[in-house]
Amino acid sequence: MTLPTKLIPPLPIKYLLLFLFLFLITSCNNDKKESAKKVAVVISTLNNPWFVVLGESAAERARELGYEATIFDSQNNTSKEAEHFENLIAAGYSAILFNPTDSEGSVSNVKRAKQAGVPTFCMDREVNSLDDPASQIISDNFSGCVELGEYFVRKLHKKGKYVELLGLVGDNNTWNRSKGFHSVVDHFPDLKMVAQQSADFDRSKAMEVLESILQSNPDIDAVFCGNDAMAMGAYQALVASGKADSVMVFGFDGAKDVMDAINNKRIMATAMQSPKQMARTAAELADEYIKGRRDFGAKTPLEVEVVTQENINQFNAYGSNE
Repeated sequence: MTLPTKLIPPLPIKYLLLFLFLFLITSCNNDKKESAKKVAVVISTLNNPWFVVLGESAAERARELGYEATIFDSQNNTSKEAEHFENLIAAGYSAILFNPTDSEGSVSNVKRAKQAGVPTFCMDREVNSLDDPASQIISDNFSGCVELGEYFVRKLHKKGKYVELLGLVGDNNTWNRSKGFHSVVDHFPDLKMVAQQSADFDRSKAMEVLESILQSNPDIDAVFCGNDAMAMGAYQALVASGKADSVMVFGFDGAKDVMDAINNKRIMATAMQSPKQMARTAAELADEYIKGRRDFGAKTPLEVEVVTQENINQFNAYGSNE
């Protein structure tokens, strides 16, 4: 029996070329997907505009450097943060740009990532470990609040009653800022702190806390706040109590709403730190690590500047003038 020599008619050359073209395109796309490295941006909370800028700036710079970048919100919850780290390690991310929820509680997450070969670059907030993060990019909180404390003393003419609103008690930034402030203010015995309470860096909580304090201390002269969100909450409490024109409010961050309030003579001063600069630096260091660099300093401090009603015209919010 003789088999037919042409069971299937030959395809026209144009179809063969089309199939070849589609094969090459698919192959190239697959190669790109396989070679693309992923960078995670893990932020303590996106319920604060300052941290939104930090996260978005980090992701944007990572994408400019050629990486896939995704932002994850820990919602100020250490358990949620730990869940993010487990998933990121399993998903094969090349680096983590990290804004911790807790200086002590977040150490285990950074350690786990290091053991898995995933470098972590802390942004704005540090963890209590010099060995586990690849580097920690932080503002010089202590020095910034030394300068802010000096301005505070001058504006109160070395005397008066004040309240201090602390941030998260588990965050080193809270205590570095407070210590810098008190390293100056405590030398003036006529400046008396009538209350010191935590408001967790949260605007609504700061308003509630100060409203409560004012009930027993209605004659204060100033409020020193560990961040700008709390400064805005404190200002709202003063407006509600009719004391906004007689009590000075001081913040820390350089957030847009506080910068506007300083410009409008509602808040006295803040300390400008740049989330954009910290974020860009973290992304660039991560890129260098992925490409082979390992000689990073344990900490990468960035300068903080005091913004007042006198020099507000020299600054933009979030360090956007850089």
